Amino acid sequence: MSGMIATIGIVLLASIGVPLFVIMLMACLVAFAFEGVGVAVAAQEFYRISSAPTLMTIPLFTYAGYLMAESRSPQRLMRLASTGLGWLPGGISIVTLLVCAFFTAFTGASGVTIIALGGVIYPILIKEGYSERYTLGAICASGSLGLLFPPSLPIILYGLVARVDINKLFKGGVLPGFLIILVLSLWSIYNGPRKAVRQKFILKDFIAALKDAYLEAILPFAVLFGIYGGFVTVSEAAAFTALYVFIIEVFVYRDLSITKDIPKISIETMALVSGILLVLCCALGFTNYMVDEDVPNKIFALMRDYLTNKYSFLLFLNFFLLIVGSVMDIFSAIIVVVPLIIPVASEFGVDPLHLAMIFITNLEIGYLHPPIGINLFIASKRFNKPITTLYMASIPYLILLIAALLIITYVPDLTLLWFK
Repeated sequence: MSGMIATIGIVLLASIGVPLFVIMLMACLVAFAFEGVGVAVAAQEFYRISSAPTLMTIPLFTYAGYLMAESRSPQRLMRLASTGLGWLPGGISIVTLLVCAFFTAFTGASGVTIIALGGVIYPILIKEGYSERYTLGAICASGSLGLLFPPSLPIILYGLVARVDINKLFKGGVLPGFLIILVLSLWSIYNGPRKAVRQKFILKDFIAALKDAYLEAILPFAVLFGIYGGFVTVSEAAAFTALYVFIIEVFVYRDLSITKDIPKISIETMALVSGILLVLCCALGFTNYMVDEDVPNKIFALMRDYLTNKYSFLLFLNFFLLIVGSVMDIFSAIIVVVPLIIPVASEFGVDPLHLAMIFITNLEIGYLHPPIGINLFIASKRFNKPITTLYMASIPYLILLIAALLIITYVPDLTLLWFK
C-alpha cells in the first residue's frame, strides 16, 4: 500500500512539472528503500559516473561549441564553404548541411545551431531561389545533423552510460553520418531552383575565405588526428579544443569580450551540462535498480514470444525509439532507455556499436518529429512561423531520414567497417 502511495505521489509530481532529475532520484530512492537495500547501493552509479575519466569531455566540448556559436564563426565558415562548394548543383544548400553538422557536433544541441545559423542560412537560401517551405525544412533538419560525428555530446554520453569505447563510437558514426548528409544533399539538388545561375568557383575568393576561417576549419581534423594518431586521449583533446577556441575567438578574432560575453556563455554552457549530469546520475541509480530486478531479461522474454529474429527486433526497436524521440529529449532518452535496451539487443545478437548508431540516429530524427520535435518549436520561434507550417516543411525530411535510418539499421557494415 505504501509503495502504491509513493508511486502515485511521484507521478503527480511529474505531472505538475517537477524537474526530471528530481523524479528519477525519488523513484530510485523509493525503489531501493522498499527493497531494504538503502541509499548506499543507489549511490554506486553516482560514483561510477563521477569517476569516469571521459566525463570532463562533456563540458569542455560543449563550451567550445558555444563559444564558436556566439562568435562570428558561423559567418566565416559559411563563406568558406560557399566559395569552395557553391559551384556544385544545390551547392549553397549542401553548404548549410555541412556547416550545421559541424556546429552541432561540437555543441551537441541542435537548438544552438538553429539559433546561431538560422538567421544566416534563411536569407541566403531564399535569395538563391529555394522555396520558403524547403528552406524552413532544411534548417530544421540540419540542426541535428552532426550528432553522429565526433566530438558529439550524445555519443560521449552514450559511451558513458553503455560502457562502450568512445573512440570506437566516434569512428563508427562517420559513415552513417555522411550517409545522412548524402541523402539530404541529393534532395537539395533535386529541389534546387531550375533557373538559378550556378555560382562560379573563384580561387581568389576561396583563398580569402580560407585565410579568414582556417583557424576554425582545421579544428575537427586536428581533434580527429590527435585522437586517432595516438597523440592525445579524448579528454585531452577536449581540453585542448576548449582552450584553443577560447584563444582564437577572444584574442585572435576578437569576436567575444572576455568581460561581457565569456561570463554569459559560460553560464549558459554549464546550465546545459549540469542539467544533463543531474539527470544522468539520478536516472542511472534507478536503472541500476531495474537491472537488479532483472527487468531487461523479462522484457527479452516477453519480446521473444513475438519477435523471432534480429531483423524483426530491429524493426520494432526503430518504431519504439522514434516514439521515444518524439516525446523525450536525446539526453534523457540515452540515460533512461539505453541501460534497458542493451541487454535485450545483446540477446538478439546486435553489435553494441551498431546499436549505438541506430539509437542516436533515431533520437536525431526525434528532434524533427511532430508533435513536439524541439527543432520545430525553436525554428517556429526563431522565424516567427506557425508550428503547423514547420510540421508540413519537415515531412519530406522525416521520410528521407527514416529511409537513411533503415539503411543504417540493416547495413551494419556502415558502422562496423572500421573494425573488420
